[in-house]
Amino acid sequence: MFRYIIRRLLIAIPLLIAASFLCFGLTAAMGDPLDEWKLQKPRTPAEVALAYERTGYNKPFVERYVDWAGKFVTGDWGESVVPGNAGKPVKDDLFKAFTVTLRLIVAAELIALILGMAIGVIGAVKQYSIFDYTATGIAFAMFSMPLFCVALILKAGGIQLNNWLESIGGDRWIITAGPPGDGFKGSFGEQVFQYSGAYILPTICLVVIQFALYSRFQRASMLETLNADYVRTAQAKGISQGRSIFRHAFRNALIPIITVSSLNIGAGFGGAVITETVFGWSGMGKFLIDAITKKEPYQVLGFMMVTAVFIIVFNLIADVLYAYLDPRIRLD
Repeated sequence: MFRYIIRRLLIAIPLLIAASFLCFGLTAAMGDPLDEWKLQKPRTPAEVALAYERTGYNKPFVERYVDWAGKFVTGDWGESVVPGNAGKPVKDDLFKAFTVTLRLIVAAELIALILGMAIGVIGAVKQYSIFDYTATGIAFAMFSMPLFCVALILKAGGIQLNNWLESIGGDRWIITAGPPGDGFKGSFGEQVFQYSGAYILPTICLVVIQFALYSRFQRASMLETLNADYVRTAQAKGISQGRSIFRHAFRNALIPIITVSSLNIGAGFGGAVITETVFGWSGMGKFLIDAITKKEPYQVLGFMMVTAVFIIVFNLIADVLYAYLDPRIRLD
């Protein structure tokens, strides 16, 4: 196992290098980050030359990539280059946004996984039952709805709930503009009330879409394993249905959903862009949109590299879990 992990990490290095070069090329294609600055008012050739020298944009593409990559691996992720915000380290804002996104997606992914797997297993065991048809219909309805529609419906519902609470003398609970950067203040009970009001809608929004995906994959995988020869043989030997389902079928049926969830979770650390935008969260999604809008190349690069690293890490975790769940899989 240790040798396998080391091999995968060594393979990941050239993948990250290739990804970084591609990402650097894509950020260069965004355009000149100094264009807007030059149009604000007339600039002298000396001012323009100094600005390009400060940002490094007076160098060829390959030289700029080598400079950035060399600093990146040593922990220097670059600085903002757009005048007015120039010199601000990318890493500080990036990790602040990452912390916000981390708090948002962890609970949502756990809830979606648990619900999705539970509903998928029950639907497979009770195939073509009323429960299965109902769960399938709900899942397809959730899966077919665009994420921004779900977010806007939930936000409108939250505002209506606040109005109703206010009409009966209660406090407005649902917060639709995200938690403040320095956190909520007050007693422990007040903070629980405020944080729950801030988290509930974006969490439900993410759970709705992911739950539909996980439940469909779990049901399909579970149906395949329930009809496998080794499960039928176990039941023919007198093993109870519950034990044959959870000891034999469920364990192997987890492999496809681990693949899907590892990709979703890895990519999720890149930020739920639509959810964060609708609910006013200053996470990785907003960080990326702001960086692209301002044409901040090193902020976009930082976002892409963090996302790439987490996707590779969670794929590695998935590969290790495969061998644990199915002894037939070897990692030699």
